[in-house]
Amino acid sequence: MPEFFTHYQIFYYLCVVGFAALLSVISIPSILHVARTRHLYDDIGHFRKQHDHGIPRLGGVAIFVSYCVTALVFTIADKTFPVGYLLTAGIILFIMGLKDDLSGVNSSTKFLVQFVAALILVILGDIRLTSMYGVFGIYDLPFVISAALSVIVIIMIINAFNLIDGIDGLAGITGILANLAFATLFFYIRQYEFAVISLILVGAIAGFLRYNITPAKIFMGDTGSLFIGLISVVMAIKLIELTKVNTPGIPPLGATPALTVAILIVPVFDTIRIFFIRIMSGISPFEADRNHIHHRILRLGYTHLQTTLICAGFNLVCITISLLFNSLGTFALVSIIFVISILFNWGITFTLRSKERESLALRNLFI
Repeated sequence: MPEFFTHYQIFYYLCVVGFAALLSVISIPSILHVARTRHLYDDIGHFRKQHDHGIPRLGGVAIFVSYCVTALVFTIADKTFPVGYLLTAGIILFIMGLKDDLSGVNSSTKFLVQFVAALILVILGDIRLTSMYGVFGIYDLPFVISAALSVIVIIMIINAFNLIDGIDGLAGITGILANLAFATLFFYIRQYEFAVISLILVGAIAGFLRYNITPAKIFMGDTGSLFIGLISVVMAIKLIELTKVNTPGIPPLGATPALTVAILIVPVFDTIRIFFIRIMSGISPFEADRNHIHHRILRLGYTHLQTTLICAGFNLVCITISLLFNSLGTFALVSIIFVISILFNWGITFTLRSKERESLALRNLFI
């Protein structure tokens, strides 16, 4: 990171965030008016819903429009990054997400659309992971394996953000935290264009949260969560690739793959955990339930805001640990982060069992 920013640079970056936030803030009242007039409300009868009254699910429209307009106004165009392909993939996901928010989309169609968006990024945009970075002793990957791995990672993260969008503020605050971390790291390695891409999303989400923090007046829906996941995973891949080789004049950043895992640990760990439990139970990994980490914390008696802050605090702990111990290497650090995640989940399980049984006992750790 440069030793200091000029007043002009600070003003520019504040304008980026502020402009995106302002667009979100001023557009949501109109979206709310249209939703109420046309009765475009959330499915309050669904067993996973946490609210007892209809709330519009079109907040993602404000996030997406704010992001695109701000990106065009501040011209985030750079020859080293295919912004056009990023926005193309974003538009494709936005259209599908909007249809899902309004009338529903089956899971196979969702997967196909996400697959097409991922292919655009990987094949046309060349946004892909080119190495395993020493994990399991594997480094550079052949193109086909690299492309396949990248498509899987992109689809996974996109869906991971969609899955954590179950309570007020969680997906939004997680998205802000992740992209603030990415922006900071891009500043550190002097990749300012990428920092701006993340900052625009921070501003767009911040404006939306004005209406989403409990009591929520609007949800982001699939249009928002899928788009946040898209930008976040692209920033993660670019950060990993840009720090793959030490470049003269750019400060080194160790164990970057582990650092990106720590930044995205809340959606990533919850998705891996929930898929594992469903498969072990003999049901489809795509079967909806209320066994996500945020649902379990809610059952402990915490509010939506408290639950969101607990998850954000856990996220910050993982990021801090990954920064303090990045000299350990990627494999060791990723292992540590997942062990911490398992212990965090185990602590929730123990507390839940103790509450349900109205007793603190060692057996609550295991049975």
